[in-house]
Amino acid sequence: MTLLSPYEWQVLRLSLWVATLSCVLFLPLACLWVALYDRCRFWGRGTLDLLFHLPLVLPPVVVGYLLLFALGKQGFLGAALYRCCNIAFAFTWKAAVLASGIMAFPLMIRALRASLESIDRKLEPAARTLGASRVQAFFSITFIQILPGFSTALLLGFVRAFGEFGATITFAGSIPGVTRTLPLAIYNATLIPGAEAEAARLAVIACVAAIAAILASQLLTRSQD
Repeated sequence: MTLLSPYEWQVLRLSLWVATLSCVLFLPLACLWVALYDRCRFWGRGTLDLLFHLPLVLPPVVVGYLLLFALGKQGFLGAALYRCCNIAFAFTWKAAVLASGIMAFPLMIRALRASLESIDRKLEPAARTLGASRVQAFFSITFIQILPGFSTALLLGFVRAFGEFGATITFAGSIPGVTRTLPLAIYNATLIPGAEAEAARLAVIACVAAIAAILASQLLTRSQD
């Protein structure tokens, strides 16, 4: 007798895949934005930062609706993409990744920015006076100092993407084997009379996966000390 049923394995694998891909795509973007925000001054900088943080305060369903409005087959961007490139986002696994990544993005930004604000700013200019290039000074000093923040951003982004529900169900739907991640599967089980045991098992799986992610992050942080 296996520990998890085939359906539970399917849901768990899809959730891990969506959360991992969301981090792979959006964590580099968060790093890039934090670096640009910290080192550059340009028109629209504050407005962009505000937009990037909106998912923190907007109801997730609203974020999903906005994504559907923009990238659905009838959306102003989605229709053009579908006509010219035959690319569809809504109600596909790509929609689940995009919705989860966007909801996790501001948490990644805040974790990275908090780490960047805590570093000693005098060390990088000092290294440059000793002959290090701008790139060498950044990676040998600044990057090393913000690594703990990078681990925190990775953990927060992964857990937020793993647990995403509102934006995903609105933009990606709850299609078994395609977009039905663990939170959506739990919700679906609560709607079925007599499926309380299945909902409870899925909830336990979600808790175990979240604890495992936290422990993995702690091990990573200790390895960097």
